[in-house]
Amino acid sequence: MKRRKKCKLLFFSFLLVAGLNSCAQSPQSELNANSSLQYVDLTQAAAESIHAVVHIKTEFRQKNAGWDYFFGGSIWEYFSGRNSSEYPVIAAGSGVIVDPAGFIVTNNHVVEGAEKITVTLNDKREFAATIAGTDPQADLALIKIEATALPALAFANSDIVKIGEWVLAVGNPFNLTSTVTAGIVSAKARNLDLLDNNSSVSSFIQTDAAVNQGNSGGALVNASGKLIGINTAIASRNGYFTGYSFAIPSNIVKKVINDLKQYGKVQRAYLGVQLSEIDAKRAEELNLPEVKGLYVAKNMLNKADMKQNEFEVGDIILNIDNQPVNSMPELKEILAQHSPGEKVKIIYLRNNKEVISDVIFLNSFGKTDIVENLNVTDLFKANFRNLTQKEKYRNLVDGVVIEQIKEGALSYAGVKEGFILTGINNKVIKNVTDMENMLENYNNNLILFEGFYENSVYRYAYTIQMPD
Repeated sequence: MKRRKKCKLLFFSFLLVAGLNSCAQSPQSELNANSSLQYVDLTQAAAESIHAVVHIKTEFRQKNAGWDYFFGGSIWEYFSGRNSSEYPVIAAGSGVIVDPAGFIVTNNHVVEGAEKITVTLNDKREFAATIAGTDPQADLALIKIEATALPALAFANSDIVKIGEWVLAVGNPFNLTSTVTAGIVSAKARNLDLLDNNSSVSSFIQTDAAVNQGNSGGALVNASGKLIGINTAIASRNGYFTGYSFAIPSNIVKKVINDLKQYGKVQRAYLGVQLSEIDAKRAEELNLPEVKGLYVAKNMLNKADMKQNEFEVGDIILNIDNQPVNSMPELKEILAQHSPGEKVKIIYLRNNKEVISDVIFLNSFGKTDIVENLNVTDLFKANFRNLTQKEKYRNLVDGVVIEQIKEGALSYAGVKEGFILTGINNKVIKNVTDMENMLENYNNNLILFEGFYENSVYRYAYTIQMPD
């Protein structure tokens, strides 16, 4: 087996140097005939990027599903003086310095819920970090350390990344700091539905560069050492790299970072229509000349806002901002780079005739202005707070407690004070931030609140009329 592995490595090395061409010529004659042919040198790319990638250690409190759960932890606390329902857990990931002033981007799942975050630079200096902003929908987080003159990584334009292009994955797999692996871009605009959320930004760069546990939040760079993506996931059945990894495109990352710095939250663009992909069968049914574009199935705007776009059911959107759109991931990637109020050129078919129009992107409420942080207290005329640690252990769940309910949408629906909200529209709600993120991207008049009351064996579901 060792000999066979060695042969494979040598063969790969040869492909890298000589390239593939006609079998009619020998490798030596091929090199002589193409004297300008050179191997891809990635050493400079590694040198440019390795100092900007950091190791992130996070500390959590993990629940223990032992007997103490059935007693709410109180008996064990009484006898031992501590809560035996929890124990410390240490996890690790990677991050990329994107600002010399100490801003670092990583995956949201790397730092979400962490009680303590420690960043170790490539030069072995350690810093405590705080969370500057998060975007669960894109699985991105911006953290901050108190340091200056850091080696920040430059951004590349991920829109022009080509399939087959050489890339490097830089990170800290298995706590092996400053690890670099090489590969090529295998696909673009790949949809994985990683977050189990239709509103998630799911449009990834796929690569065959080896990525493993601990690489999350690390850099995917091009041959020039510039950032083209943040490594996020691997395709694996056993938890280890088996051939493909996936990265969030740098243009999306850059937009998220800028919004978190400027507004404290991400400003997402919407078209205000429900779209579906077109396959060969659908194209034939619609009598389309080509199998391309996205079909407008429904206009989601009310009559007062429909002037912001001109789409009708049956239109076929072909191009947005000079970029072809033939799949929902491609559309999501384009929208994720824009903000409400921006005007772009859109090309679409209506009755098989091409139309070019300037369309203004909308926010999640069908308007064109920037969305402020959602104030759920004012919206629902009630106070919301996260469950305390003791309440979590006693009830075995995370959630949001609703208190001081006044006359409004919740009281009209029959919600009582003390209700523990654990889900909205069949999506788990762990804290107030989850609740705000869910509501900000919900554009229907009715919403389902799910949860329970403490000391009750029943679960409840309330249909809430969203306030205007």
